[in-house]
Parts: sequence; structure tokens; C-alpha cells
Amino acid sequence: MSVTMDMQTFAAAVRPLVDVLATIPLDDAARAQEAVERGAPVAGELVAEIRRLALEGAAAGWLLPKERGGIRFGRVAGEVAGFSVDAVLSAGAGPRHRHPRGEIDLLIAVEGEPRFDGHPPGWAVYAPGSDHVPGVTGGRMLILYFLPGGEIEWL
Repeated sequence: MSVTMDMQTFAAAVRPLVDVLATIPLDDAARAQEAVERGAPVAGELVAEIRRLALEGAAAGWLLPKERGGIRFGRVAGEVAGFSVDAVLSAGAGPRHRHPRGEIDLLIAVEGEPRFDGHPPGWAVYAPGSDHVPGVTGGRMLILYFLPGGEIEWL
């Protein structure tokens, strides 16, 4: 039986992944990056399924219902196991922001050989207090942002 995918169903599907991410301290970004890669391997079944569902949602339009400046985006969930979950499809730079409690990103290649802030498809982790102007080069990338407590500060 086929399940009709929508934002609510996707938020439920992403819950097991967020449960893994919620166990990882983000204070040391390099150590957290390794822990995320061990706990949720990009080649593993869980991440592969989330990637498949996200690409399906992007293509269907429900995952990225908003657009601003050529960037498509959408809020997947305001709260899943202590994280907000957002999706962005980008081929350029986004708005500068700060991560009060850190940020974990699942980077999904859509077209070309994209890199997000120099990171290839896979995971990127930012420590609490870090800030950046997020940028995709070399193609287009779908990014799932996991923000502890949903905290982000636009600069």
C-alpha cells in the first residue's frame, strides 16, 4: 500500500534520524561531525530513505513551498525531538546567520557536483555560536537543516 507523502508524514519519517542526532553534543564541530557520520551513515538505510523521501517531496512541491531570491525552502517541522527541521534547495548563497546551539545539515546533491560551504554531499556540523553565509557551489543541493531548539539568529 502506498502512503501519500506530505510534510506531516515526512516529519514522522525523519524522527528516527533526529533521535540519533539528538544524542550528539555539538560543542566540538569536528568531533560531532564524526559522531554524526557514525550514528547516521550517509550510505545507511535510514539516511538513504530520508534522502529519497526529501527528493520526492522537493519534486512534488510540498517540501519546498516557498521561494525567495531563487532559493526554495520549507519548514518540515517546528519540533521533532528537540530540533526544528527545515529544507532548502539552493545553487548559491543564502542569508548570513548564527547558530546559538549549533546546526547539523544533511547535504543532498540534486545537480552537478555541489558543495555546501566546501562540504560534499553528506553531513556538515556547525558548533554553537558559529555563523556563516551558507553557500552552494558547483551545482544544486537540497539541504535538511536540523537546529537544536529551533534556534537561529539572522544577521
